Amino acid sequence: MILATNNEGKLKEIKKILNEFDIISLKEASVYHEVEEDQDSFYGNASKKAREIYQITKTPTIADDSGICIDAFDGWPGVYSDRFLGSNATKEQRNQAILQKFIDTKVQDRTARVMCYLVYYDGTNEIVGIGELVGKIAFKPIGDRGFGFDDIFELENGLTLAQLTEEEKNQISARYLAAVDLKEKLKSLDKKYTFK
Repeated sequence: MILATNNEGKLKEIKKILNEFDIISLKEASVYHEVEEDQDSFYGNASKKAREIYQITKTPTIADDSGICIDAFDGWPGVYSDRFLGSNATKEQRNQAILQKFIDTKVQDRTARVMCYLVYYDGTNEIVGIGELVGKIAFKPIGDRGFGFDDIFELENGLTLAQLTEEEKNQISARYLAAVDLKEKLKSLDKKYTFK
């Protein structure tokens, strides 16, 4: 299978979770096509990516889209998590913009959720795995592990995702939950895949 991403963090995380599959990256598949994420939902972007890469490679493809959804702001930034400041913004700039929004609006409710949609497409079957991790926005970035919004997403135990080890994060993350969901659904396919 091809994992339709150029994000090294996502690639490492998903390959570790779905280690029963022979998964290769876009680079390993010699695919240099960039899919434009212009849909209005996580599912829409993930499905578009999986289908476009499949059309190029004719190889079963998994694609994901994920982001952080803040309850007090009606799910913002949601599907625009990676691009609400533009495509050239750094993760630090995005995280600071989110923290600043709480200061500017004096909102007290900091509950949020990380959503992940993983879509498998093989030219015939489309299977969707969904994961959701509930927490809240921290008051400042804490931790030096992970990527994206990990250092401002606080769990019920008071730790941010960026304070967890890779193994700890991979047991609870929205991407892990989506991967488990996808794996269970893939078992229903009459395919050559074997599962541990």
